[in-house]
Amino acid sequence: MDLVIVTGLSGAGKSRAIDALEDIGYFCVDNMPPELIPTFVQLILKSKEKRDRVALVADIRLGSNFSSLFDVLGDLENMKVKYKILFIDADNEVIMRRYQETRRKHPLADEFSTPSILQAINKEREILLPARQKADYIIDTSDVTSSQFKERVANLFLDNAQSALKISVISFGFKYGAPKEADLVFDVRCLPNPFYIPELKQHTGLEEPVRNFVMKFDQSRGLEIKLLDLLDYLLPLYRTEGKSQLTIAVGCTGGKHRSVVFAELINKHLLETGANSRVYHRDIKR
Repeated sequence: MDLVIVTGLSGAGKSRAIDALEDIGYFCVDNMPPELIPTFVQLILKSKEKRDRVALVADIRLGSNFSSLFDVLGDLENMKVKYKILFIDADNEVIMRRYQETRRKHPLADEFSTPSILQAINKEREILLPARQKADYIIDTSDVTSSQFKERVANLFLDNAQSALKISVISFGFKYGAPKEADLVFDVRCLPNPFYIPELKQHTGLEEPVRNFVMKFDQSRGLEIKLLDLLDYLLPLYRTEGKSQLTIAVGCTGGKHRSVVFAELINKHLLETGANSRVYHRDIKR
């Protein structure tokens, strides 16, 4: 059985994660009490209707019962059931805005004498910290669209390569903030900027004229060699360490030109070396 346990911050997008998993063939159950998970898994394994892919959501809505999740994980390991933990996160400001827009009540709101969404979010972060630290995959939904989020989930779980290192290469603009989930961040603002070339300003790094402009400089070609050499050295170390997900972020000022060119170059190189890599351009349409 391919078992995925989804958890994370309230308002960060766990429901969207379950929808995305369901779309790619997972049997999904929301708000599962942790102590019931081993029994549920046994029933699934014994069922005549074979379910190879199962996803469960366990989060702070369970109250004090949530802490029993870690005992349950030990039970699953004793049962020889392999599982992955997907943790959904987002910035406090983003979560607060989502609650204000939907007018929903945070699960921990009643624990404070003076209602405060921010206090509830910080308390939830404190409770969920062990789960975040144990997570195999972390997706920060602060700056991603619904379609981008769905694509990220599909990239992680659509195939069944349990031991593969799944790599996400993200281009972004520093003016909009660096991706919170990034493991490696490369800043290419040191390179000549096509933004100041009138005929290139409205184009992107996906187009040949911009790509040719960025890569015609010695410093660009030198940086490409250094970055790819560094990644060739690091990736085997990450695989040996057992890392399941690696996020490489490449940033320029606006996220449309230089970062896009280098994200594409890095992704192309990784694919040529046989890596499981996908590229995302977070700010290219801003």
